[in-house]
Amino acid sequence: MHDMTARAHAPAETSGKKRLPRFAWILYAVTAACAVLMLLFWLFPAFSDFFTRHIGSVLRAVLAHLTSWLPFSLAEYFILLSPAILVGTVLFMVRRYADSWRDVGICLLTLLSILGLFFSLFTVGFASAYHGSTLDQKLQMERREVSAEELKQTALILSEQLNAEAEQVSFESGGFSVMPYSLNEMNTVLNAAYDKAYGKYAFLQPLHSRTKPVMLSELMSYTHITGVYAFFTGEANLNVAFPDYTLPYTAAHELAHQRGIAREDEANFMAFLVCMEADDPYVRYSAYLSLYEYVASALYSANPQYYTEVNATLPLAVRFELKAFSDFFEKYNKSVAADVSETVNNTFLVMQGTEGTKSYGMVVDLAVAFYRPSMT
Repeated sequence: MHDMTARAHAPAETSGKKRLPRFAWILYAVTAACAVLMLLFWLFPAFSDFFTRHIGSVLRAVLAHLTSWLPFSLAEYFILLSPAILVGTVLFMVRRYADSWRDVGICLLTLLSILGLFFSLFTVGFASAYHGSTLDQKLQMERREVSAEELKQTALILSEQLNAEAEQVSFESGGFSVMPYSLNEMNTVLNAAYDKAYGKYAFLQPLHSRTKPVMLSELMSYTHITGVYAFFTGEANLNVAFPDYTLPYTAAHELAHQRGIAREDEANFMAFLVCMEADDPYVRYSAYLSLYEYVASALYSANPQYYTEVNATLPLAVRFELKAFSDFFEKYNKSVAADVSETVNNTFLVMQGTEGTKSYGMVVDLAVAFYRPSMT
């Protein structure tokens, strides 16, 4: 009789034990599947291209449409509220799972499964784009080591274009050019430019979206970040504290990420190509000047004399703008936030198989390859 009573009560004791929630098991299963996907991306570039275009594009579009109606950046608010979310989660978990070490373990495994969700969103929506065919292959350009002479010729071509565009741009007495429309109007212009680009570049994902201004742009400037694509909300975010001429090009860069161009040098060059499709001279001016800065920096390192010669061909207003930017950036130049941001960003990019933060400047190789056929 005693044995029967013990057996009858045993299930009740077992059922009282806390277990890993079903959703956590599901998230772990999805994370495991995404880990396999990530391996396939590394091994098979053609599969990565297919996934980026036909599967990842769906998630990116869904996220972009779900968040585009919000007048603010959901990703920014999530980051700002993350300390409160963390504290609230810890307090809840302490009350719910602090009865035993077993419960603590279940709590930690539950939290880990949620982190796995972010990994899964990144893998499905964006990771494949880092491992597919390169932009120079898609554009059928020859990308190779560039000479100082080629850098000079490329910079001269860009300088000539800047001369033409600068005539249609207004400048303030302080040296900066003035964007002649609002951020919303800029997004409209860029969407129209992307519409044209879709007809030329079949690998681009057709999508209508917008960049969102970062509320704490001034603080963001100390990290030296001008824009960021938040893969977990599908938003392209823009630092609006930087000078006007940087905004259209940076916005086009973040929108390129949103459309499946992951590598930083490729997003830089795709932004340039898209801005060239714009009917608006200020967008084209922004792209020419931004690309010129990259090429001129490489030229200065390769041959300072060439740099001096090319710089002298720039319109006076453009030279004033570059000087004004140098003065503007001085207060942000050296900061702990920038060092931390650089380290985190570099680590992330290296983990994706790129050259790290150096990859931003590698747009120079693409620019030279693009203009090489027109060099004399």
